[in-house]
Amino acid sequence: MLDRKFWTGKRVFITGHTGFKGSWLCLWLKALGAEVCGYALEPPTVPSLFIEAGVGRLISSVIGDVRDLVRLSKSMQDAQPEIVFHLAAQPLVRESYRNPLDTYATNVMGSLHLFEAVRSCPSVKAVVNVTTDKCYENRERPSGYRENEAMGGYDPYSSSKACSELVTAAYRQSFLSEQGVALASARAGNVIGGGDWATDRLLPDVLRALDAGETLKIRYPDAIRPWQHVLEPLSGYLVLAERLSVNGEAFAEPWNFGPSDDDARSVEWILERLAGSRSDLKWISEVEKTLHEAHYLKLDSSKARALIGWQPRWSLLTALDKTLSWHEAWRGGADMQRFTVNQIKEYEEAVATE
Repeated sequence: MLDRKFWTGKRVFITGHTGFKGSWLCLWLKALGAEVCGYALEPPTVPSLFIEAGVGRLISSVIGDVRDLVRLSKSMQDAQPEIVFHLAAQPLVRESYRNPLDTYATNVMGSLHLFEAVRSCPSVKAVVNVTTDKCYENRERPSGYRENEAMGGYDPYSSSKACSELVTAAYRQSFLSEQGVALASARAGNVIGGGDWATDRLLPDVLRALDAGETLKIRYPDAIRPWQHVLEPLSGYLVLAERLSVNGEAFAEPWNFGPSDDDARSVEWILERLAGSRSDLKWISEVEKTLHEAHYLKLDSSKARALIGWQPRWSLLTALDKTLSWHEAWRGGADMQRFTVNQIKEYEEAVATE
């Protein structure tokens, strides 16, 4: 599905490269032969995939804040990228309640700064702005949301990402299109995978509880989310970037990269499946009434299937197995750069055999 010849020697700039998704993307791009420059804050957790997999040894890494337009612009000018992936964000719903100003500053003004940096960097031909499935006005309906539906967001995080989508559309139409820059946005679901130690995320919370021998407290066991392995949306971002670079404006629009319908499952379903392989997993429901969280959220990714040939390859059960095996390898002291790259190869093989 991915064109290795296209990526060989391609200059790529990634914001948020020290985060969970950004680190996986860096490793994949390096495996494809790209030249990668990352711009981000220090890794957001200890431990982190960025450190454990030695990502910084493979790429040019700049520690900086997307709220700093001058530093961001200079870093991009120095890198002279052809393709930009914007992943830098404050990505947590509950943190957005605690720090709404920082959330909007990073997720909205950070996007504006990124686009302004692109405007002043003639080498850039394609940009993928990574937002979220939570950017939609969620009506708690069972059918998936399509790319042309209304933006919304009850909580500050979701709202900030909806704002980022609106900024993306405005800059595409007002500035970047006429400069020959193809700008698209990408919306994905709840990603899981090895190397995620973020707080207030189900799989990292499960693994922390297992490692500590503690009982896990679950806020919303009935909540249904579009779960998927991190490599699923990343593969979509890469395919989209190829199309933007080759075909330009034809693909410069929003895209959903969600799992199959069967993999939109409840938190309780996930826990029951994990308990099947880890009998020591213990959890209790401790519902919180103070913060709003959506009960049901699902994406319709039929456009990506039909127009760019993308589709999910790993089932949710496979994604859970890959996440657990990654964590066990890390606990066992394995070479996590090699292990992570091998999982990427396994995913590519799954794509090639279909």
